[in-house]
Order: sequence, then structure tokens, then C-alpha cells
Amino acid sequence: MQYEIFATVPPEPRLTGTINLLATVFTNRTSDDFRDDLLVTAKYPSFLTQLAISDDVVVGCKFGYEREPGLFYSWLGCVDPAFRGQGVAAELMRQQHDWCRSQGYRTIRTQTYNQWRSMLLLNIRSGFDIVGTEPGRYGLKIVLEKSLR
Repeated sequence: MQYEIFATVPPEPRLTGTINLLATVFTNRTSDDFRDDLLVTAKYPSFLTQLAISDDVVVGCKFGYEREPGLFYSWLGCVDPAFRGQGVAAELMRQQHDWCRSQGYRTIRTQTYNQWRSMLLLNIRSGFDIVGTEPGRYGLKIVLEKSLR
């Protein structure tokens, strides 16, 4: 497994591979939805893309950006179902947190839904605290934060 990091959306063919992965995992959205979201969100401060690559195929991704000074928002990520249970999500998270520390961020925030239980558990095992809930597009969102100090 190799990992790649970009300060914007990844170049082709990685971009298309990433969008295809997202549309495969999150079946309630289309490839066009993800492409549009990525291109808009990439304009946010300190936008970060991380990819996990196996045999030149994108099998995992993680995106985030600065929400406010000192606070990094871990926005979106997923792992190909065939590669789950191999530590890909944990490694992407570890690398993101290391990058955030090196950039001076003090806190990481993320949100998830109860249906993504494995992600919720990974976040909790990785030191995130549940700090609240809020209504979301697909039900109740669980808001989590982790101090990087």
C-alpha cells in the first residue's frame, strides 16, 4: 500500500479513481455530485487530500480543510470494502493528524452517522470525543472532536 497527499484535488487519473470509489461506497450520491463537491470544497483554506493506493488503484481516501484558525475539519473519507480491516482508514487518519500537528492545528472535528459504525468506533478508539449531535441530510449527525495537544 502506498499513500499520497495533495494540497488540492488529486490530478487525473487519481481524481476519477477517487470519485468512483466515493460513489461506490456512498451509493446515495452520484459521481457528478462528488466531483462537484470536491471542486467546491477544494477552495477552502488548507484543503488536504490523502489517498491510499494499491496496484495503482485508489482504495482509500480522506479529505479535510481548515474550518477556523486552529480547527481542522476531517470532512470525507472511505475505504474500498475489499480493503477494509487492513488498517487503511487508521493509517489515513494517523497521517492526517500528523500533518495537522505539523501545521499548528490544535483540534480536529469530524461528523458521522450511526450507520457508519466502524468509522465511529475508529474515531473513538483514536481519541475523539462525542461533543454533540445535529440534524443532517441523512438523519442525526454525530459530532466528534479530538485535541492534538
